[in-house]
Amino acid sequence: MSGRTAPHATAAPMARFGGRLATGLREVSSDPEVLDGSGFWAVAYDFEGRLTCARFDEVRPDPAPPRTDGWLGPHSDSWHSSLDRDAYTAGVRRIREHIAAGEVYQANLCRVLSAPLPDPDRTDIDALTGLLAHGNPAPYAGTIRLPDHGVEIATASPELYLRQDGRTISSGPIKGTGRTEHDLLEKDHAENVMIVDLVRNDLGRVCETGSVTVPDLCVVEKHPGLVHLVSTVAGRLHGGAGWGALFDATFPPGSVTGAPKSSALRIIDALETAPRGPYCGAIGWVDADRGEAELAVGIRTFWIDRTSAEAPVLRFGTGAGITWGSDPEREWDETELKAARLVAIASGDSAVPGRQHPRSNN
Repeated sequence: MSGRTAPHATAAPMARFGGRLATGLREVSSDPEVLDGSGFWAVAYDFEGRLTCARFDEVRPDPAPPRTDGWLGPHSDSWHSSLDRDAYTAGVRRIREHIAAGEVYQANLCRVLSAPLPDPDRTDIDALTGLLAHGNPAPYAGTIRLPDHGVEIATASPELYLRQDGRTISSGPIKGTGRTEHDLLEKDHAENVMIVDLVRNDLGRVCETGSVTVPDLCVVEKHPGLVHLVSTVAGRLHGGAGWGALFDATFPPGSVTGAPKSSALRIIDALETAPRGPYCGAIGWVDADRGEAELAVGIRTFWIDRTSAEAPVLRFGTGAGITWGSDPEREWDETELKAARLVAIASGDSAVPGRQHPRSNN
């Protein structure tokens, strides 16, 4: 294909989530209504709005982590950031100006790290998922590998975007990150509550009146190298709501945009210099036959971009929620904390460092 480096010849389409392996690709669609029909679907929804739904014929239990010998990652010193420290901290200060002006209460500011992959024949995205499973296990980890459709994603996401169980829909927004529970500030709790209100309003657009509840608020969850504040919001879909309406009401996820969402998206567009792609989108699966689904927020997520005329590029996003109480340097440090462990794993570092300092390339 012109303008695209060919993936490894054995990289057959597949998806891996929740101890299940899906193979035998039947169809690919960008129409969310297919998710209301039948079959098992892998779903990748880019932050910018590109939806890829892939239906697979064969789904079988496969609880063991995938093999890792098909991955040769980028050199650890080859990573570049779309925003360097100065640009990122300046962006934090700009968001605080928007907050002072009453335009927004909170906005997520993100940057994308990129590094060239040295050997296209050893860039099996599922092998990277295997490395992440060993070095950074996560509740919503998985792979979507659709090389002919430009989708090669390995996620170690800790955050639930949407879970479906019949007509019940739930979401698990994360806001508040620290190395330990003692690092969490009052600002983190306030930010979490703010986003919970946003998610309640989003779900309220497609759920039965009075059915939206908050079973858990600001629960501390421990993950490798850090902790998060996590809440749960749930509701019951009204009779006419399908996946199209659900996406329209809730996408992009509130935890990675801000509040109000429309104002936050406008600010994000002005300050960020690279598209987020799968990062901060939705990644997961829908079993239309069973009326079950689990989509993660696409954080702690790698994807391969093969559109370059040169070597394929591995990308990874990191960011932080900015409020009036944000300190620019602390927010930069949070993005470093979120990236350090996973970037080191993808680069094949024998020891996972506490910090990683990708070079800037603005």
